[in-house]
Amino acid sequence: MLRNYFTIAWRNLKKHKAFSFINIFGLAVGIAAFWLIALYVTDELSYDRYNTKANCIFRVTQHATWSGGKFDFAITSAPYAPALKSDFAQVEQAIRIDPEGGGKITVGNKTVNEGGMLFTDAAIFKVFSYQFLQGDAETALSKPQSIVLTETLAKTLFGDAESAMNNTVTIEGQPAFVTGIIADVPVNSHFTFKALRALPEGFTSAWDDSSVYTYVLLKDAEGKNAIEAASGTFFKKYLKKQMGELKFNLELQPLTSIHLHSNLGYELGSNGNIVYIYVFSIAALLILIIAVINYVNLATARSSIRIKEIGVRKVIGSDRGQLITMFFAESILLTFIATLIAAAIIQFTLPYFNQLSGKSLLLMQFGTFQTVAIFAGFSLFTGILSGIYPAMFLSGFGTINAMKGQLGNQMATIFFRKSLVVFQFVITIVMIVGSCIIYQQLSYAMNKDLGFNKAQTLTFHIHSQQVRAKTEALRQQLMQNPNIEDVATAGNPIGNNNLNSGSFTTAPDGKSASESFIVQRLTIDEEFIPAMQIKMDKGRNFSKDITSDVNESIVVNQTLVNRLGWKNAIGKRVQVGEDDQHKPIMRTIVGIAKDFNTYSLQHKILPLVMSLPHDANDKDNLYVRVGKNNIKASLAYIAKVYADFDIEEKPEFHFLDQNFAAQYQTEQKQGSILLIFTVLAISIACLGLFGLVTFTAEQRIKEIGIRKVLGASVGSIVSLLSTDLMKLVLVATLIACPIAYFAMSRWLQDFEYKITINWWVFILAGGGACLVALATISIQSIKAAVTTPIKSLKSE
Repeated sequence: MLRNYFTIAWRNLKKHKAFSFINIFGLAVGIAAFWLIALYVTDELSYDRYNTKANCIFRVTQHATWSGGKFDFAITSAPYAPALKSDFAQVEQAIRIDPEGGGKITVGNKTVNEGGMLFTDAAIFKVFSYQFLQGDAETALSKPQSIVLTETLAKTLFGDAESAMNNTVTIEGQPAFVTGIIADVPVNSHFTFKALRALPEGFTSAWDDSSVYTYVLLKDAEGKNAIEAASGTFFKKYLKKQMGELKFNLELQPLTSIHLHSNLGYELGSNGNIVYIYVFSIAALLILIIAVINYVNLATARSSIRIKEIGVRKVIGSDRGQLITMFFAESILLTFIATLIAAAIIQFTLPYFNQLSGKSLLLMQFGTFQTVAIFAGFSLFTGILSGIYPAMFLSGFGTINAMKGQLGNQMATIFFRKSLVVFQFVITIVMIVGSCIIYQQLSYAMNKDLGFNKAQTLTFHIHSQQVRAKTEALRQQLMQNPNIEDVATAGNPIGNNNLNSGSFTTAPDGKSASESFIVQRLTIDEEFIPAMQIKMDKGRNFSKDITSDVNESIVVNQTLVNRLGWKNAIGKRVQVGEDDQHKPIMRTIVGIAKDFNTYSLQHKILPLVMSLPHDANDKDNLYVRVGKNNIKASLAYIAKVYADFDIEEKPEFHFLDQNFAAQYQTEQKQGSILLIFTVLAISIACLGLFGLVTFTAEQRIKEIGIRKVLGASVGSIVSLLSTDLMKLVLVATLIACPIAYFAMSRWLQDFEYKITINWWVFILAGGGACLVALATISIQSIKAAVTTPIKSLKSE
């Protein structure tokens, strides 16, 4: 019997090819979109879960607020780890990770500049689950100067992983003994590396000098609450003396939540955002629902041509249950065919989706058997979901009415069908508005005046300490090229969201004050401010002619002066920290620079203190402004000049505008993905409208013929067929606008500097949806309207 139902279903699909194509293609695209997003979301949710003790691993972060300021750091100071293990019985292991382990690594005649090396404690392998290929996890980093290489780096340096074991490499002139080889870190980790180095003996820092990442392995995950509850006690015991009066909070972040839920200062890697996971999950589900709605709408709309079939089947003995099974068989068969086509679409589009999303997803991501089983179950579920209403509706006609072709009162059904159309277009219009606002915000972020000129300005890291000592000579030689406009050095590249920070204690006129707060610190030379075209508000820039500027002067930004509430800060003596003997370090404010963004627009401009470098090691980032003409030749010239100073290493150029653009990379990718799925949603919804208007035209073909005979114009007939559907799209626009406004207002809250949502965006989105819908409807309406009246009147 079931086989017979599927045979009948197949015949119906072949008999009505146009409607079968609309349903199958719409469902296939919907299923493909759903599966692609499911792969993406599953991958995002899998981060760090490969660690066997993931549920008990936490990252220690710190938060503080005070009058007029706050900080939220993913980093801590070095003493945190031993203090936590000593003070809290819940802590089984506590380790530190220092990201400053990278540098020039040499083996024989081969030298590799590797920035992905981390300093860490020996207990890291008791916390994280890294697969050892060579060596012993218990002792691998137990001795100073030990290093554990990943398989890829070992092959790069030695040709194969086995040859690397027990050999010595040189890192920035210091020997390191290879004590282990591990498999490459899984990509679904919130931080990755190429090698781990043992922390130097006696490694520590002041309590307020945050520069490392602290992770703890708890004996029980519930211990997190007790440690966080003791934040106040911990602060008073260790931190209050250096940090002063403020509201302090110690947080233990679950390892598996870092990638999607953390957006703190100094993140160790580039994290995702749980908001996008929610958005994409909802978008995928809604796209699938739109495709299902198309099937439901067309199935119920075509009830009039199947009503006599139902009557005949009831007369010959079919009960309602058998009819329901028959209609379910039809919807399941249709969904099964759509799923097979969807699999082909996914396989074809997956490389492009991976390129767009930055992933390495596979169709069989979960294994062949599991994927086939999921697809089969998904087909069955979607088929039943699609067929519930049509099956219940079509099987419910009475035998006599069905034989007479009488549908009865269809008001409820028509209202339901119209509601589904409205729902489809509410979804699509919300997605259109979202795509428009994301594009506007990213365009604003890319083009906003940041307070300095980032155009044609490149920066690169100077690894060699010998070259850092010769930056003035390097600058003079570079400036000989007329296309090189300016050259400067600084301690950090701005735009990468990783400037140093420290405490700043106000001390007017040399008198110590109790109030302190966190400021950003940037070491620059005398050329930096003019080279970056930063404007001065008051005072002066650093001067090479004033030798005392190195140890006596600082330049601050307007935000810091506003924070202090001073009308005239020039000449003020302030305390900027303590030396090794805990004596105050005093500086004089000689200049106030107008505010400029050192971070992306997600971050508010913070108080900034700029000072001259105390030694050559602080001149480790070179900034070069090049002319607009022949940039390629300018880069070649810079590389050639730099080679005269460093014969071993080539500079890795990074343009400042690219640095800032990289901070919006996640938003750009998500915006592009959302745009693609918005287009898909519109396409599927319009495909449904096309099917409805096609069926309506077929049902009213004789009416159209009579109207044409009586003198009706093509325009009036198009209006007849399209008016009701266009009204539904307009209603959807009115419903969608407030929903879209609320959703995008929430999204914009992630940016400190953002656009204002304009009313015309909603007009554009609603109008665009209406125009696309009208074009879709008009294509079939015009076709029906221009049909020869004689042909229309003869049709059955």
